[in-house]
Formats: sequence, structure tokens, C-alpha cells
Amino acid sequence: MLTNVEHIGIAVKDIAASNDLFTKLFNIAPYKSESVESEGVTTSFFKINQTKIELLEATNPESAIAKFIEKKGEGIHHIAFEVEDILVEMKRLEEEGFVLLNKEPKQGADNKLVCFLHPKGTNGVLIELCQSI
Repeated sequence: MLTNVEHIGIAVKDIAASNDLFTKLFNIAPYKSESVESEGVTTSFFKINQTKIELLEATNPESAIAKFIEKKGEGIHHIAFEVEDILVEMKRLEEEGFVLLNKEPKQGADNKLVCFLHPKGTNGVLIELCQSI
């Protein structure tokens, strides 16, 4: 079961400049930054009340974020939903006809197991499922 919006991911070209921009916008600094080697990104997180914003900068030209920015430019990349049991939710969604971009959950940012749904089946929105480890 999807329990709530876990975060909104925004693809950026320059995470340092974007951190400055969003720090001014939100009037708070990011609370966390990390590199996610498996996805080829550096991330930083802002939290406003219960809402988290994740900035993602590509660390290599073959990463999904680099390809996204090349095709669409900077902007909203995905919406992540928290789930209680990612394996159960992945099975349920696959049975409902959604296409999973990964067949097994993988380690994501912010100490989460993650799985993505193909945007062709979700009205063009990349959906991420997240379970806290």
C-alpha cells in the first residue's frame, strides 16, 4: 500500500548551484547529501515539514539523470511513494499491469530500497517506490 509521498526528485545540472538556489527558496539548507553509485548520481535532500525534495545531479553521462536532462532539461524527474513492504507492492502493481523498471528492489538514496515504474504506464510520470531499511 502506498502510504504517502516520500519525496519529489528534481534533475539538476549543477547540484552546488541548485543547492544555493533551493536554500534561498526554502530558507533552509539541505539536510543530507550523498552519492548513489548504482544510479550514477549525487543527491541532496531538503525537508519542508513532511515534504522532502531530492536534487539529483548525474555523475556520469550514461546515467538516467544525464539522459533525462539531455532529452527534457532540468526539472521534476520523479515522484516517490513510501511503501510498507516493497516486495508486496511490486507484486501487486505488476499484477495490475504496471511495468517495473527493476524486477528486484535495489539500494537507493536516503537508506531506502527502491523500485521504479515505467512512465509509459503512469501517464508519463516516473514513479518510485521506497521502503525504509
